[in-house]
Amino acid sequence: MKKLMLLGGSRYLLPVIEAAHKLGLYVITCDYLPENTAHKYSDEYVNVSIIEKDAVLEEAKKRKINGIMSFACDPGVVTAAYVAEKLHLPFQGSYESTAILQDKGLFRKFLTEHGFNCPHAKRYEDKKAPFEDIDFFHWPVIVKPTDSAGSKGVTKVERPDQLEEAIEIALDGSHNESFIIEDFLTFEGYHSSADYFTVNGMLKFVSYSDHLFDPEVANPYTPAYIIWPTTMKNKYQDELTKEIQRLMLLLDMKTGIYNIETCVADGKPYIMEVSPRGGGCKIAEIQKFAYGVDLIENEIRKAVDIPVKQIAQTDCVGYWCEMVIYAKPGESGTLKEIVIDSKIKEKYVKVIDISAKKGDYIKPFTGANMALGNMFLRFNSREELDEVIAKSRDWLHIDSI
Repeated sequence: MKKLMLLGGSRYLLPVIEAAHKLGLYVITCDYLPENTAHKYSDEYVNVSIIEKDAVLEEAKKRKINGIMSFACDPGVVTAAYVAEKLHLPFQGSYESTAILQDKGLFRKFLTEHGFNCPHAKRYEDKKAPFEDIDFFHWPVIVKPTDSAGSKGVTKVERPDQLEEAIEIALDGSHNESFIIEDFLTFEGYHSSADYFTVNGMLKFVSYSDHLFDPEVANPYTPAYIIWPTTMKNKYQDELTKEIQRLMLLLDMKTGIYNIETCVADGKPYIMEVSPRGGGCKIAEIQKFAYGVDLIENEIRKAVDIPVKQIAQTDCVGYWCEMVIYAKPGESGTLKEIVIDSKIKEKYVKVIDISAKKGDYIKPFTGANMALGNMFLRFNSREELDEVIAKSRDWLHIDSI
């Protein structure tokens, strides 16, 4: 029986564990939080920090694993690449290439050096150094950790006198104690986050989405809704696909899944993030509904060196929204219940995954880790989707005390 090691333990791993078991694999989950959800469903749990590369490597050697993944778990991606390279296991790319992709500062530098559209950015470890570069930036700017996902630690800064607090917030959300400052981009249309797949370095499945944000929440840069298909103009999609393919070849990437974030600003398309893992917010799952392509099973197959199934580019069938359930200002406290109107549930909702339980203390929505759950909704038109989503607080109620 082949053994698959999964780094992390969140509920986003459950479909990965289920698919791995269907393929007859033995699943080992790892992190330093034994109470995490995924460990209840894996065959074995290892208590080890996923950012400690050599510690994870030793555990992987002991168990003679056949594959390793850090699905929907950003902190473990570099470790997964490190272990895969040391043990000669399949991975999307080398440890060196993965380290570039996973560090926002190194990635911005790589993009700039190779002629990609890239926001004006600089990486720091010394929190006092940016104050010597005030004139380097075009204000306002965004301050963010170099190694976090889900919009954790991200702040928009309008003026230099606000920089110190934003740097502290970024460092608080960082594992490697570094941060970047970059020009704030005003999107044309919407930011996109979706899962892609390469085979031998060539893009075989590409998707773009519309990422909608809620300006009323504690962190307005945390995505609240992800919608397929995108409204991004085809010319920008085509240019981005060509540039993403160029990036894959430059970094000598191989086979596997990627969560890729893109946007258009000032008439130019930008590749913002490329991470060799499945995205959070159940992106690969809803894309399977929308496109009929199973990226999760194929990523597992790749990881343990089973031939991947044929992956073909398809069109989105219907209009789909992945909606995050979260507490708005004033809803913090002890959760009583989450109520969804029965008419909406019957007509549009295809999947409900609520992770919060009655009695949990819920906090303001400052990052993806504060989500109370997710829903998949399907519509027959974008107009219908927009109308229903705009009224979500009329049919979705979060009661707390």
